[in-house]
Amino acid sequence: MGADKRENQFLIQGSILAAASLLVRIIGLIYRIPMTRIIGDEGMGLYTIAFELYSITLILSTYSLPLAVSKLVAAKNSNREYRNSYRIFITAMGFAFVVGLIASLILFFGADFFASVVNNDPNAALPIKVLAPTLFVFSIMGVFRGFYQGKNTMIPTAISQVIEQIVNAVISVLAAYLLMNNFSASEHLAAYGAAGGTLGTLIGAISGLLFLWFVYIIYRPVLRKQLRSDRNPYMDSYKDILKMLAVTISPIILSQTVYHISGVVDNAMFTNIMATKEVTYFDSTVFSNAVPGSLYSAENIRILLGIYSNKYRNLSNIPVAIATAIGTATITSITAAMAKGLDGVIRYKTHVAVKFNMIIAIPAAVGMGVLAYPILQMLFPGSHQLDANYLRLGAVAIVFYSLSTVTTSILQGINRLKTPVINSAISLAFHVALLFLLLKYTSLSGYALVICNVTFALVVCVLNWLSLEKYLSYKQEIIKTFVIPTVSAGIMGVAIYFIHLGLYKWTSSNTFATIVSVFIGIVIYFALLIFMKGVEEEELENLPRGNLIIRILRWAHILR
Repeated sequence: MGADKRENQFLIQGSILAAASLLVRIIGLIYRIPMTRIIGDEGMGLYTIAFELYSITLILSTYSLPLAVSKLVAAKNSNREYRNSYRIFITAMGFAFVVGLIASLILFFGADFFASVVNNDPNAALPIKVLAPTLFVFSIMGVFRGFYQGKNTMIPTAISQVIEQIVNAVISVLAAYLLMNNFSASEHLAAYGAAGGTLGTLIGAISGLLFLWFVYIIYRPVLRKQLRSDRNPYMDSYKDILKMLAVTISPIILSQTVYHISGVVDNAMFTNIMATKEVTYFDSTVFSNAVPGSLYSAENIRILLGIYSNKYRNLSNIPVAIATAIGTATITSITAAMAKGLDGVIRYKTHVAVKFNMIIAIPAAVGMGVLAYPILQMLFPGSHQLDANYLRLGAVAIVFYSLSTVTTSILQGINRLKTPVINSAISLAFHVALLFLLLKYTSLSGYALVICNVTFALVVCVLNWLSLEKYLSYKQEIIKTFVIPTVSAGIMGVAIYFIHLGLYKWTSSNTFATIVSVFIGIVIYFALLIFMKGVEEEELENLPRGNLIIRILRWAHILR
């Protein structure tokens, strides 16, 4: 399974983007702590409703542009067709301007309808209106990111994401605080708080776009040089490029729509069905104004949605950011290999991408499950046992979402664009049916959302896996990819449970005990992984700063 360093360039680029994505998620988690304290779980529930509607509108309009542009540009660049790749960029920019503007206007002027009719909560209209212009900004930003990714560099995307999130964090907290103070007497106070959060998203996106524009200005001399060196006699017409974009974007839009619409469906079903249900004992422990047996109020439902999205989904999505980043790098790399007919390289890169993701996702799921309550108490003081139960029950979704994300990217890279659409649609149908049954005929309430979140990703995983075997004649190595990481993570989980317990009893500081336990757990896991030959020295060399990692491991006598 040896490979040239150049064959693993996608892993290096993916690791850069993964590091940035992980930092972005951590910043997102950190700023939501003060924001949650400022606007409360009810405000976060409204924020979630607005963001889910924004996400689905984004997916239906321009979310797929970065992926489509990167695929088309990578294919042209691999054959040194620089003028055609630049024409793709220009065409995509025009498309993004028109479609992004239309989408923003639809979401802004339709905010009252979406809030009242779709989610049965008129208070969500204000944060939706504030968020609407972000669609236009993101559409332009997405074309820049796709262009740079197609040129096989993830650095502009990575830096812009970090800038975007830092600005988002500062503005969100500040705006939420100011709006909550200025409208403290309003009966729609939670809506103003949520609007502060969505304002941060808009300003953050504008900051990321300005950085990408700055990079483009600096890059123009290199771009002109590439255009002059292009000796390809055939020029794609703008009409043909628009058709190529449409053909590429359409299945990706369908796939992402099906993949993400589950959040909108969850919110709508949960809001409407739970309004007819009686409050359970466990749920009543997080409410200040409800007793078991009374009907769920709109405020109660928003609180549960806020806990589910802001705590469970937000925390569990942090490790999945790595899979998303590796998937982004994998698509452009596999597209280039496809253009040259290198089937063996494609299978090798599939193996590396899947294994790298599982090495990260499996211990993350175990650690998140074992330390669920300590982590929540550290990040969100005052969290209830119910919050931790959501995280414990749903932690395994980290593995399934990571695997489904990277396998979807691989299928898109080998031009099987319709396959993830079909697989996600099947999973969504199962998801909706199961969620309806659990909400309607059981008293699981928020637990039903968690269970269905896990099963959705699991079904996509299984179907994607079967598709890879069919279209790539691919068989994944099992022992080093799944078994050894799972055994290592299991031992780590037992160890950090008792380490945290002992440190907490010794110091009475949950924060200290949790942080130390996490770092010790990381060392234990990777020591066991290397000891059991789950990772070879040759594979470590292909990581960013791989030689430094090897020297450190040898110094620590973990690697000999």
